Amino acid sequence: MTKHFKTVGIIGRYGDPGISPTIIEVSEHVQKLGLHVLLDEGTAELVREHKLEVASRQNIGRRCDLVIVVGGDGTLLNAARSLAEYGVSLLGINRGRLGFLTDISPAHIGERLDEILHGKYSSEERLLLRTYIEREGQNISESCAFNDVVVHKWDVARMIEFRTYINDQYVNTMRSDGLIVATPTGSTAYSLSGGGPILHPALQAMVLVPICPHTMSNRPIVVDAASVIRIEVSDRTRSPAQITCDGQINLGLVSGDHIIIRKEEKPVRLIHPLDHNYFDVLRAKLRWSEHPT
Repeated sequence: MTKHFKTVGIIGRYGDPGISPTIIEVSEHVQKLGLHVLLDEGTAELVREHKLEVASRQNIGRRCDLVIVVGGDGTLLNAARSLAEYGVSLLGINRGRLGFLTDISPAHIGERLDEILHGKYSSEERLLLRTYIEREGQNISESCAFNDVVVHKWDVARMIEFRTYINDQYVNTMRSDGLIVATPTGSTAYSLSGGGPILHPALQAMVLVPICPHTMSNRPIVVDAASVIRIEVSDRTRSPAQITCDGQINLGLVSGDHIIIRKEEKPVRLIHPLDHNYFDVLRAKLRWSEHPT
């Protein structure tokens, strides 16, 4: 066969030994097709009986043409951030709950892998965000986010105050529990719970969603993905605040900090079965097909 992929990485859900049978099934199926497999070193600690080459996340990024992620959406978010700079394609097998991103059912692993590894698949590029914290003119920390960057209060039942600028144009000063800046991928996550719109993943856009704003007229805003968003934590903010990226990475904030959020240079490349349909996913995951009772 024509090898569309030569080396395949496998990453499993962190700390979950229950994924071992699926990891073994996936690796054996890939090897039967004559492809080389690299197993993520964190995953290897959970899978006792294997004869696979173990590799760091960096080596997987450098050497693999495709990475298969076995877990839930959180596992794929983590993999996407860690592999962003390498441009490797990602394929998700759902062993979590919702499965917006990991769209292959464990019941159809063999069938779907055969199709995809023989070149029968669709691919898409998804937006990734990069966020920086500037303190007194110095960049003190940074991270990327596939779903969203959330500026929010920290363990205190008080609002925070901040000013928002888009492309250096002042937007507003807001008192609220925080602000969500989401990609189209993240528009079906925390942003949706906060009243934000669903953005089709093909859009090059970001959405800014206030979290419980003091002034109810503050509404979500959709902007071009090329925009640079700057959020300034007001000196009047006395409550502890922080940034959370994808619900997984936390960065502390103090009054006067500036948060810069912009589009990452390299997108995330996702692989899907040929019959993948985004609206099918929405209907299934958001239960749009259920009839009122």
